[in-house]
Amino acid sequence: MQSTNVEQKIEFDIFRKSVRQFLSKHAAPYFEQWEEDKQVPRDFWLEMGKQGFLCPWADEQYGGSGVDFNYSVIINEELSLIGAGIGGIGLHSDVVIPYIDEFGTPEQKQRWLPKAVNGEIISAIAMTEPGAGSDLAGIKTTAILDGDHYVVNGEKTFITNGYSADLVIVALITDPSAQPIHKGVSLLAIEAGTPGFTKGKKLKKIGQHANDTSELIFENARVPKENLIGHEGFGFYYMMQKLQQERLVLAIGAIAEAQRMVDITLDYVKQRTAFGRPIGKFQNTQFKIAEMATQVKIGDTFVKQLVQDHISGKDIVTEVSMAKWWITDMAQQVAIDCMQLHGGFGYMEEYEIARRYRDVAVGSIYAGTNEIMKQIIAKNLGL
Repeated sequence: MQSTNVEQKIEFDIFRKSVRQFLSKHAAPYFEQWEEDKQVPRDFWLEMGKQGFLCPWADEQYGGSGVDFNYSVIINEELSLIGAGIGGIGLHSDVVIPYIDEFGTPEQKQRWLPKAVNGEIISAIAMTEPGAGSDLAGIKTTAILDGDHYVVNGEKTFITNGYSADLVIVALITDPSAQPIHKGVSLLAIEAGTPGFTKGKKLKKIGQHANDTSELIFENARVPKENLIGHEGFGFYYMMQKLQQERLVLAIGAIAEAQRMVDITLDYVKQRTAFGRPIGKFQNTQFKIAEMATQVKIGDTFVKQLVQDHISGKDIVTEVSMAKWWITDMAQQVAIDCMQLHGGFGYMEEYEIARRYRDVAVGSIYAGTNEIMKQIIAKNLGL
């Protein structure tokens, strides 16, 4: 057992080194340009696929490596260290494509998985609407069966990867008369280029600029019924099942971002001088750094345990909800404190902390607001 753990750690370290080297060459030098373009270029996706860094968990018959979730964790951590703006890659690999892998038909898997693994297909998931965010049962987009096609009408918003997506898994109503309505929710895979399916312009966000985000509009879009993911009326249950991993992925990214902010701030306070000595020598600075380092360590320890529980197949919805709200809130406070320690320079765009400050703000909102996380926890505690 001990020998196996040591071998596994060595394997993980080697993999992390290869991911880090790849990103230092293919992502870090270009990241600022991607932020300006508000999009990660397609050739980077293809390079990620070529290296086996997209959907590494996928079965070998589809071009994947068939490895466990630990490898996705490493990739998501390393992407977060470059910038939260490339988080759409983790969304593709560990949130969207798993729906097809688990609930898709053999034909759907053969059609989409190989291209998702090699980077030819960029994917997105469309849940949120202008009038429905955390309340997924409130969606209004409909898909009415007409012969061999579903006729889709509605609008989705705040869709990460939306502008560049080739394939979107859309949550919609296939049975408007269902009671309660969530029993009428289904998932439909809709491909770019489908007549009646258009993409809005890239949305202007406070942060995470490299993550292209857009509205998706469906006006009598005709989608083959073979594109239904799983069974009609089960979409809400599928989403509830998969949101555990999505929220865990967010917690993983938030911890990595918080650690990065502490690291760059620690380096800054050692070099920046005031009143004749480094500001890191002042007690207030030392206490702030100590507090943040402690919080990040506690959060990291918790998340690492949740990752192993998740891999073991445990139901950890309550614990993941705890991690999602606490860690994203903590990361926001770390951003505030780190910017304060940078002083005026922290407010300047050329300093990384300014971007990190903007990027972490949305963590408490997406994948279910932190208020929703607390409701889930309270409900599961019997309240």
